[in-house]
Amino acid sequence: MSNLHEHSNRTVVSLEGMKKLEEKLQYLSTIRRAEVAEQIAVARGFGDLNENAEYDEAKNEQSRLEAEIIDLENTIRTALVIDDSEVSTDRVNIGTTVRVYDEEYGEEIEYTIVGARESDPLNNRISNESPVGAALLGKKRGQTVKIDAPGGTIILKIRDIQHKK
Repeated sequence: MSNLHEHSNRTVVSLEGMKKLEEKLQYLSTIRRAEVAEQIAVARGFGDLNENAEYDEAKNEQSRLEAEIIDLENTIRTALVIDDSEVSTDRVNIGTTVRVYDEEYGEEIEYTIVGARESDPLNNRISNESPVGAALLGKKRGQTVKIDAPGGTIILKIRDIQHKK
């Protein structure tokens, strides 16, 4: 599994991420489906379906819900699940935490590289598909990476690579 970044056409998730996707699917396909069905039943009771905004909104919500369920089912079926403990740390990869030195700001930052479905930029969990994540993928300790960002060029020197925290 040393070249996970070559699987960019598949959704990549950790074991923990897969568990969360499965829990969300379970919730949406049972509890949420029942709630929406109840909304539709209640709205039907309001009379003429041609001019019934509550009914239209409930049916729209049902369509959105079913689309999300199908998307989750497809993601779960086709996802590449990675076990973080099996990921090599000689190069930056999905499932690693990389400590970098930002040359412009003179500070160290830690980024955990995750699949797009698990990204949380506010907590430095960045997607392998993000500009910074993509630029860091495959690089080794000691390498410097230049990233063209909307605010200018970012220069990061890789100090350390560890298993995901």
